[in-house]
Amino acid sequence: MRLKSTSVAIHVAQGCGALLAVALTPGNALAQARTEQTVLMSANPRERAGQEQYGYASAVIAGGMIYVSGVVVGQGPGEADLVPGYERAFDQIEATLKRMGATLDDVVEMTSFHTDITAQIDLLSTVSKRRLKGQPPAWTAIDIDRLLPDQGLTEIKIVAYRPGAAPVK
Repeated sequence: MRLKSTSVAIHVAQGCGALLAVALTPGNALAQARTEQTVLMSANPRERAGQEQYGYASAVIAGGMIYVSGVVVGQGPGEADLVPGYERAFDQIEATLKRMGATLDDVVEMTSFHTDITAQIDLLSTVSKRRLKGQPPAWTAIDIDRLLPDQGLTEIKIVAYRPGAAPVK
């Protein structure tokens, strides 16, 4: 895929995910791909309200790729560690990919943001290796100060290949 000029900005938004804002130049082939058929909003009314308030989607198809907004992970009541939260996040990511015509097997890139990378990275690695079967995706893990909502401890953002997609020219 050849891009003319693209800049990407990632911002944290309150709710169940992060805002993935892709600023595209008018001549860029990906800019022409954003239609109602290629932008997925949440089916959950509470999440959808947050998306509309902050201006982001659950996922966007651009060319042959699916960009899934970040999913924020926290510990639930009575949970001893983040493994159940990571499982919930991958369940949500899997459901989003399914709605876009893909599976977790199609994930090519993962970015994770950690409020305590040393305490969290091994647990996320264990869950992601179990959920992302086959060849591993490219992965960037970043240590950060905080996430929104405040109880968020890790955020997982995914890029997946859309099977059967025509390449962008």
